[in-house]
Amino acid sequence: MTPSWRLAAPASSMSIMWQAPCYFVLGAAEVFTSIGMLEFFYDQFPGSMKSLGSALALLAIAGGNYLNSVLLGAVASTTGWIADNLDQGHLDYFFWFMAGLSVLNLLQFVYCSTRYKSIDQL
Repeated sequence: MTPSWRLAAPASSMSIMWQAPCYFVLGAAEVFTSIGMLEFFYDQFPGSMKSLGSALALLAIAGGNYLNSVLLGAVASTTGWIADNLDQGHLDYFFWFMAGLSVLNLLQFVYCSTRYKSIDQL
């Protein structure tokens, strides 16, 4: 599958503003995720370990960012999907790969969240 519609479009019709909705949704998702994660860790840790819970929430975000960088580097060096010239690469394959990993992450989250017992339930 080639990006023929992008190649056929005149360069003046493409705008950077096409990315604005994506970044808005990504920013909103990060805000809600960060708040929810901080609240969860702070609520579920014992009183003497609340600051450790907040630190672990931030560490989880940092770890995810590092894992994303490692994954991007591994895919770029092994598959050739991410090329310097966008017309020669296959970013669509990379995005489908990331979508598949996101689905696996969602399934793992649903599995863990259904089996989780809160401090209040123990």
